[in-house]
Amino acid sequence: MEDFFKAKSLVELNPKDILLYGPSKLLVDEFLWHNPAVGIIASYTPKAKDVLDHFDVFRGVDQIESFAQATVVSCATFNQCEKENLTPLQLKENYIPLFISVGGVNFHHYLLEGETFICLGNIKFYKFRQMVVDGRIYKAPKGLNLKDYFENFKDEDLENYNLDDSFELVATCFDITGRAFKKDKSILK
Repeated sequence: MEDFFKAKSLVELNPKDILLYGPSKLLVDEFLWHNPAVGIIASYTPKAKDVLDHFDVFRGVDQIESFAQATVVSCATFNQCEKENLTPLQLKENYIPLFISVGGVNFHHYLLEGETFICLGNIKFYKFRQMVVDGRIYKAPKGLNLKDYFENFKDEDLENYNLDDSFELVATCFDITGRAFKKDKSILK
């Protein structure tokens, strides 16, 4: 985990090292772009297990979870670890990341197994271990190298959702809010 302290952004890290969920609940494959003060872009490709028993469609609730993991959980964990000079594992000893609210989500399209999508999250508020993010989910064009595509992305591009027309809007997310709560040792172990 010594790489964590050298990282200037989440792009340099593996999602499984920052998102401490078990493998069946991790819904982020890669961090593509990140400015800790502005926001993030991350990707995920739904697997067979993600669409099982749901018409081969990646559920909307899982899209919201993926968006939250990619944005409020990842960004707030990164920022809090930097602030407290802790690794994510050390941070996990004292805090648990929880949803506070989902302001609203509008779905425009659906996702199937194997269709890579990206979550673009703009940080609206971050204070006292609480983060609020607005953003969008887009289906990525097949075969596009996302790392290369976002390599020269700028803050303004994220804030204005500047993507070419080959990206298809899937969902618009408003006021996705999460907070790292201090663990009560008697309840959460």
